[in-house]
Amino acid sequence: MGNITGEGGPEIDQGTSVQEVRLLSGNHRGRAWAYIFTQVLKRDEESKEKAPQILQEQVQSTSPKGTRSYSTTPDRNGEAMISFEDSGVESSGHSFDLPALPLPANMHLKYRYAPIVKQVTNLLMRDAAPQNMAMILNHLRTASPPTVNPDRPLIPGSPPASHLPLNPTLYLTLAIDSVAPLLRMRSQKGMAGGGVALQMPVPLALRQRRRQAVMWILDAASKRPARGSGRGQFAQRVAEELVAIVEGRSGVWDRRGGIHKLAVSARANLNIRGRVG
Repeated sequence: MGNITGEGGPEIDQGTSVQEVRLLSGNHRGRAWAYIFTQVLKRDEESKEKAPQILQEQVQSTSPKGTRSYSTTPDRNGEAMISFEDSGVESSGHSFDLPALPLPANMHLKYRYAPIVKQVTNLLMRDAAPQNMAMILNHLRTASPPTVNPDRPLIPGSPPASHLPLNPTLYLTLAIDSVAPLLRMRSQKGMAGGGVALQMPVPLALRQRRRQAVMWILDAASKRPARGSGRGQFAQRVAEELVAIVEGRSGVWDRRGGIHKLAVSARANLNIRGRVG
């Protein structure tokens, strides 16, 4: 009754070994039954002594060629069916080493792009901003190496100009950081008395500097003449403006220089703020 209703649990010791399944599934029925008798004799010592001589010799012989040295038949205690030490299988279960923890920031799916690429993509403010960003990087990659103007040098530590097309993200970063302003001018009322507003230079953070540079680049690219029609023309003009910045031909350099000159001339106003504070 227990077998019918499922009470008492399954009989886990009645499993079939791998060799029995392999032989029974083939056409060698005689060899299959002989092997089954051999396995039965291995488990029963009393029947082994009374068995014919040929079966006793088969019991003492080694396992057939091409078979595994372990069985998938579980035991009553629920121990592991396969011994990894005997089979030579690695217990880790991985073909390659696990990555070192903690994972780098760029390993996350949402942060797999460079920060400057994501920032420029958000500032494009177009319907096809990701596609435009891809076109810009593709143009920088396929364009000829730029010729750097020594009068308008790039940021220190920049690679040779011939290496820039090999890394379009570095190309983009170098062009933006080279024209990014270090300061901005802020009007401060009442600093000199009488309600007179003074121009105060204020330093910018890295993300603020890049945002200002990107806005200048987009403004200059919008004033460039179009060479054709289509949705990719704006991305083409932005890429050409980036190349012009690296070569020192862009008007963005003049805007950056004007901000720095104004900040140098207004640096004396910082002392007024110090005396008032």
